[in-house]
Amino acid sequence: MPFLRSASLISRASRTLAARLLPLLVAIDIGHHPAEPGSLSVSGRAELEFNRDLAFDLQAALDAAGLQIRMLDTDEKIEARVKAAEGADLLVSIHHDTVPPRFTRDARQFSGFALFVSRENRGAAKSLACASAIGAQLKGVGFFPSRFHADEVLGESREFADAANGVHYQDELALVRNAPVPAVLIEAGVIANREEEMRLKHPVLRRRFAEAVARGVKQCLP
Repeated sequence: MPFLRSASLISRASRTLAARLLPLLVAIDIGHHPAEPGSLSVSGRAELEFNRDLAFDLQAALDAAGLQIRMLDTDEKIEARVKAAEGADLLVSIHHDTVPPRFTRDARQFSGFALFVSRENRGAAKSLACASAIGAQLKGVGFFPSRFHADEVLGESREFADAANGVHYQDELALVRNAPVPAVLIEAGVIANREEEMRLKHPVLRRRFAEAVARGVKQCLP
């Protein structure tokens, strides 16, 4: 019946408008967990601690940008993190990089951020768009993408999804691949490099990094 059809269309339009008026929701994953705190920095600090500091700075930056944030628990079960991300507009997983053991003595050659997305994520196109936007914003404030992940000798021959902005494809990352929402994994820098570790620990530089990520996130979301 025409009346019922019109009422249905109005109801659907109202729900769509209401959804658009709600703040966008970003889930933040603090990479690793206490039982597996990740790699160690040159000074012996666990990656988990670097991840946590940057995650809280990102939370503040996203909040200032008018976005809602859901901090995921540092649960050791990936399935629990995947489920906790449901309903978000984007999942951002925070990590810090290291180098292959054979290059530990030459770690100063390795630096820069890297971004990873999965082609198998159900929101792969949006994941890539957000990763590219984040990378561009980071470059805009003076951070630079690493290149070694794509190198056949120094890295893992990892395919670039967007070389200009430091985005790689990596389908083996369970959280990014299986997340029910678009997802980006950020390697903020190389903590095996002593000079880079100092930069990553610097509160002003860390906030600048977080604010650039927040701008990229806001730019890529509807």
